[in-house]
Amino acid sequence: MSSVSPWRSAACTNVGKVRARNEDAFLDTPEQGLWAVADGMGGHQGGDIASQLIVASLADLPLKDDFNERLTDIRQCLHWLNRRLAQELTLIAEHHDSTMGSTVVALLVEGSRAACIWAGDSRCYLWRGQRLYQLSRDHSLRQQLVDEQNMSVEQAEVYPGSHALTRAVGADDQLTLDVLEFEVYSGDAFLLCSDGLYQELSSAALGSALSLTAPHVALERLFDSALRGCARDNLTAVVIRQ
Repeated sequence: MSSVSPWRSAACTNVGKVRARNEDAFLDTPEQGLWAVADGMGGHQGGDIASQLIVASLADLPLKDDFNERLTDIRQCLHWLNRRLAQELTLIAEHHDSTMGSTVVALLVEGSRAACIWAGDSRCYLWRGQRLYQLSRDHSLRQQLVDEQNMSVEQAEVYPGSHALTRAVGADDQLTLDVLEFEVYSGDAFLLCSDGLYQELSSAALGSALSLTAPHVALERLFDSALRGCARDNLTAVVIRQ
């Protein structure tokens, strides 16, 4: 595999204006064609530990020539982490109902092939042909209410507890990952981000930032815009483009 990547990327995380600590983490390795955002489960014991463990473990995966093998390695790594977090929680938790977990969204790109892997409500967006596409689908009660109860997004947003996650690494004995494989085209740009970022910005604002050709400039636009708002949660984003 060539060590020269055709992809450029920039990443940033910010504690926001309300939280005392940052439980988000990111992976930014364009030379490996792998990026990720993990959002530790806010208010729970060990959320920051879980998110940092996820990105560190993904960074340590062997760099193989075969795309399918790499995708399998990522999935196996996340399943292993799900078991490990449950074991560590058993050792350190003071309360039986404690949770040590994190969302994860990862993007793997090699040549014209790409895959998005996720659990939770951190998102992957694609900017293509001057249009913004949300590739990931939230694993949250809010999304479940929209899908299964025919609620509008606005109704689901104000439903009690709607921000609760239905999937996350470390949240359950069995982890179910979603994987979307697709073809990459010239000019594509991607955004991986935690919910703290996209909840502060409209789709138009996300697309406007991703239309900028330099990843670090797009990233600055996103954070400048988000931090003008309430920024009640940690903010994390990775911008990737050729």
